[in-house]
Amino acid sequence: MSELPDAFDPEQCARYLRELAVQRSPILPIGEAALALASFERPRVGLARYRQHLAALGRDVGRHAGAGGDLAARTQALNEVVLLKYGYSGDELSYDDLQNANLMRVVARRKGLPVALGILYLHAARVQGWDAVGLGFPGHFLIRLAEGAERLILDPFHGGRVCDAASLRELLKVMAGQEVELSPEHYAPVADRDVLLRLQNNLKSRLLQADQHERALRVVETMLMLAPDLPELWQEAGLINARLGNIRAAMNSLEEFITRAPDGAARHQAATVLQQLRAKLN
Repeated sequence: MSELPDAFDPEQCARYLRELAVQRSPILPIGEAALALASFERPRVGLARYRQHLAALGRDVGRHAGAGGDLAARTQALNEVVLLKYGYSGDELSYDDLQNANLMRVVARRKGLPVALGILYLHAARVQGWDAVGLGFPGHFLIRLAEGAERLILDPFHGGRVCDAASLRELLKVMAGQEVELSPEHYAPVADRDVLLRLQNNLKSRLLQADQHERALRVVETMLMLAPDLPELWQEAGLINARLGNIRAAMNSLEEFITRAPDGAARHQAATVLQQLRAKLN
C-alpha cells in the first residue's frame, strides 16, 4: 500500500485512492483518505501538517484519562480533545460553505459538516483500537462506538452529544419528515468508502448548484478513484463532460456506465445521449 505524500503530489494521491478502492475491508485509513481527496481542491498545498494534526488527535485522545474507561469515558475523551482542546465545532452559520466538506480546510478552520467532523472522530477513536463506525442515518452523519454488546451513538456536529432513541427519533423527523419512523436501517453501520463518498457528494452537490461544473467534474473524478465500480458515478461524469463540451470524455464515461449499469431507464437514456454525442463527431 502506498503512503500518502507529505508534499503536494496529485499522482501519488490518486494512486493512494485507487489502491484503497481495491481493498475488501470496510475499514480504511479514513482520515488520510479524506486528506487525499481534499488535496485535489488545494493545489500546491502540502499534506504534512495535516497528517501531523491527525497524529496529534489520535495521540492526545490516547493520553486522556478516559481512554482506558468505558464507552462514556471514551466519549468524554473524544469530545474533550477534538472539541475542547482543538476547538472543533459544527459550522451551523455557514453550513453550505464549500470549505466545510474539505478536510484540509476543516482542519485549518476548526469547523465543518457532520461527516467531516465524524471522520476526525473515527480516526482518533481507531488509533486507540476502538470499534468505531459511521452510521447510515439520513441527512445527518452520526458515529457509533461499541464495546462488546454495548453501543453508544454520538453526534460530533452537535457538541459530541450522546443520542438516545428519543433524540434520534426527533432528529430523524427533522431530517426525513414527520411520517418517518426510526428503524434498524438507521442504526446500520456503513463502510468507510461510503463515508468518504458522502463527504465528496456534499462538495459535488454544492458545486453543481452553483453551476461550477468543471470543479464538480474534478470531484466526481476523485470519487471514481475511490469507487470505480459505481455506475452512477460514470453516468454523472459523462453527463457533466457532455455539458462542458468534452465529447470524447463524455462518451468514454457513458460507455463505462452502460457496461456497468443494470438494464433500465437510466441505461437507455445514457445510450441515447451516447448516440447523440457520436453523431456530433461524424
